[in-house]
Order: sequence, then C-alpha cells, then structure tokens
Amino acid sequence: MSRRSTLDEFTTSYKEVPSTSDMKKSEVSGVMPKADIKPKSMHYAKKWSGEVENLYRFQQAGYRDEAEYKQVKQVDTVECWPETGFVKKLQRRNNTFYYYDKQRECKDEEVHEVKIYVY
Repeated sequence: MSRRSTLDEFTTSYKEVPSTSDMKKSEVSGVMPKADIKPKSMHYAKKWSGEVENLYRFQQAGYRDEAEYKQVKQVDTVECWPETGFVKKLQRRNNTFYYYDKQRECKDEEVHEVKIYVY
C-alpha cells in the first residue's frame, strides 16, 4: 500500500462525526456544554452550618458547590456520611481524592472564607 492511500484512509476515518450520544463531555473543559450553570451572585458565610460545612469541603476540592461538582464529574450523587450528612469523599479535577471525617472540619476562623453561590 502506498503512503498516499494510507493517509487518505486515515483522513476519511478522521472526518467521521460521532453521534451526540457518543459525546458525553467536552475534551477540553470536561463539562457538558448545555448544562453550564452559572451562579447569579455570591456572598460569604457569616456563621457555620451543615450547608457551610459541605460548601467548605467542595471548595477545598476545587469546586464552587455540589452543582458544579456533579456537572464536572458527571455523577448523580455525592458520597455523604449517613450520620451527619457531610460530604465523605470528593474527586478533584486531577482525579485525586479528598476524604473527609464525619465531624466538622471547617473551623470558626475559616467560615468567613466559604463562598455561598446563588443561582
């Protein structure tokens, strides 16, 4: 087979367009293009709560909140401790994992750094 015909075969197969069912997420951003949810506003937490604790854990792992985590990682649920409801495990964007305790991890002096997004 000549080099030219091999190149033509590659070019032909390269031009095949995958169906939309084959396209799960963008190769570049790892995010579903249509499900790109953006917050309308943001404010900082003033006092600790269970919601603030979970936001703290998502933000430590590199996400805004649970919505962004589910969008990026293409998961339906997040693993939580049944006793407390706090997030148990999160996968970072570089595919390493963060594991969290059942107890509170967000200290009082860190509460004011937690961002609360409004959609």
